[in-house]
Amino acid sequence: MNGAFAISQSDKRPMYLQIMEQIKQRIAIGDWRAGQSIPSIRQLAVDLQVSVITVKRAYLELEREGIIMTQQGKGSHVASNPRLGARLREQELEQHLEQATLIAALMGLRPRELEHRLREASDRTAAKETI
Repeated sequence: MNGAFAISQSDKRPMYLQIMEQIKQRIAIGDWRAGQSIPSIRQLAVDLQVSVITVKRAYLELEREGIIMTQQGKGSHVASNPRLGARLREQELEQHLEQATLIAALMGLRPRELEHRLREASDRTAAKETI
């Protein structure tokens, strides 16, 4: 269930954020569905070779965000929110757009030029999908 998790020691982000990101990604792409059990804190800590405290922090943050639910004695599972996957994809898109905007500003690009480049990228993606 958690074989695809990869925690990088060279990543500057804290490990708990890396764990959160990967759980969100699994939910967003539909690997983990609403109501589905997720690995226990202890099991994920062992599998990732990180501290239980690190995984616990990730789970607590995910609970605060309404992404997972934890019940004493029953473990943790994906929150039963029918729009959760869509909400997570929307958040991810927003983050990418903000990053693109920051990079464009550093390059001295005007909003219209960024918009033009985004349209070009979209056209390239659409062309690849038709092949």
